[in-house]
Amino acid sequence: MTSHLTPHPAAATPRRRTVVLAAAATATLAPLTTLGAGTAHAAGTAPAFLHGVASGDPLPDGVLLWTRVTPAPEAVPGSGLGPAVQVSWEVASDQAFSRIVAGGTVTASAAADHTVKVDVRGLRPQTPYWYRFTAGSAVSPVGRTLTTPGHDVTTPGVRFGVVSCANWESGYFSAYRHLAARTDLHAVLHLGDYIYEYASGGYPEAKYTVRQHEPKHEIVSLADYRTRHGRYRTDADLQALHQAHPVIAIWDDHEFANDMWAGGAENHTPGAEGDWAARAEAAKQAYFEWMPVRTSTAGTVYRRLRFGTLADLHLLDLRSFRSQQTKVGSGTVDDPERTITGRAQLDWLKSGLAGSDATWKLVGTSVMISPAAFGSLPAHLLGPLAKLLGLPEGGIAINVDQWDGYTDDRKELLGHLKERNVKNTVFLTGDIHMAWANEVPVNMATYPGSGTAATEFVVTSVTSDNLDDLLHVLPDTVSLVAESAIKAANWHVKWLDMDAHGYGVLDVTTERSQMDYYVISDKRRPGATSEWSRSYRTLNGTQKVERSYQPVR
Repeated sequence: MTSHLTPHPAAATPRRRTVVLAAAATATLAPLTTLGAGTAHAAGTAPAFLHGVASGDPLPDGVLLWTRVTPAPEAVPGSGLGPAVQVSWEVASDQAFSRIVAGGTVTASAAADHTVKVDVRGLRPQTPYWYRFTAGSAVSPVGRTLTTPGHDVTTPGVRFGVVSCANWESGYFSAYRHLAARTDLHAVLHLGDYIYEYASGGYPEAKYTVRQHEPKHEIVSLADYRTRHGRYRTDADLQALHQAHPVIAIWDDHEFANDMWAGGAENHTPGAEGDWAARAEAAKQAYFEWMPVRTSTAGTVYRRLRFGTLADLHLLDLRSFRSQQTKVGSGTVDDPERTITGRAQLDWLKSGLAGSDATWKLVGTSVMISPAAFGSLPAHLLGPLAKLLGLPEGGIAINVDQWDGYTDDRKELLGHLKERNVKNTVFLTGDIHMAWANEVPVNMATYPGSGTAATEFVVTSVTSDNLDDLLHVLPDTVSLVAESAIKAANWHVKWLDMDAHGYGVLDVTTERSQMDYYVISDKRRPGATSEWSRSYRTLNGTQKVERSYQPVR
């Protein structure tokens, strides 16, 4: 892929802007009229934009743009077929494209699965832009994006949509549609499990499958991963999300294989499924081709973005460097030789948190950092909870796939926050298909006396199965018992919801960070509605979690 950036003269020297919230920038604009246009081309025409457009990793002066072009009918994702084609792109400061500020051309070829990524620079801070691509006579849908405030600019607020765990076969992506419809978001954080690697009917069982994966077998090769990403990108709600907002994404395990670690995965059989390193490299290549994420020289997703002086966002990669998960009860969870972050990433995170002058230090983590102990639970709850949380079939346990399985790293990080007096650290988490609002104790055994080092907001899944799905019962039928037991054993857990599917909206101001939790009515119905459920917040300087009785407006 080659790219030729041609900034508009007016954009070459960005001027300082007064603070403009995303809501103010978009509230008076008409909806994007080309929504879904990328699927309107006839199958026999070429080229075509069938997989939408996307933007991501916004900066004060730039943003990453993405699309995929289908140059010929046979050039489907993962096929390796189809000729190279020239793709033009342009960025405008208005939806009508009467004021073009940047443009250029790229070459899309089968070597990158005909995906296109353009890192546009020379834009103005905290400014909405519109972008589109053309190839021959084909024109892509129009996307909207938003740059971030200048690094030293005081901004009154920033607002994110927050999602994780979207399994194609488990349901429809209505949560994405409802976030796409909002005009008040600066970006959407995707905290992992953007795709799932399982074979069709593997998770959930075939009789509960809402729609089928493509390919239908478990994905292991580069072609497989490309095909699966391409399948996801045909979803209208997913396309709408990317078209409406910049997305800031990290990976978890299912972009590779279940319970991935540096040297393998639970869902990988050496020999029968080939070499793990080759599979992981294929998954990583497809991810960077299909996602609006900047590719680092180290081939990882940990990075840092800044939103004025209000918030630094530290994004973690908790799969590439971790030690293999230990067995519950083995006594090795505290082994200082075991790591979830890797030494370099942990040092990078500690340095970034201690050195940040932002009011809020947000940390995007794919697995929960708060400890969770489990006492006696009814037998009928232990089975499904084991699938969600990695529990054994009885007794007290921890989830060894999360920070609970790597306590030395957690102890070092939380101790660092306390010793360096780092305030206002908020972990934003996905993975476990439940919603939680937690205080992160310095020492769980002596909480609350030992104090809290941070707070944590965990969002539920977009579609992936949670407790009521695994038990095949109505919501709240049995979960209330489990939730009560968990909170009784974990005083730092202020709230959890084990049944709902949906998304979060995180609103950050100087005074507080607040997570609004939204639930969708039925993941199995394409037109599912969305409803606010709960809100929890942490006030500046307190490192405590309290309930808020209304969502942000």
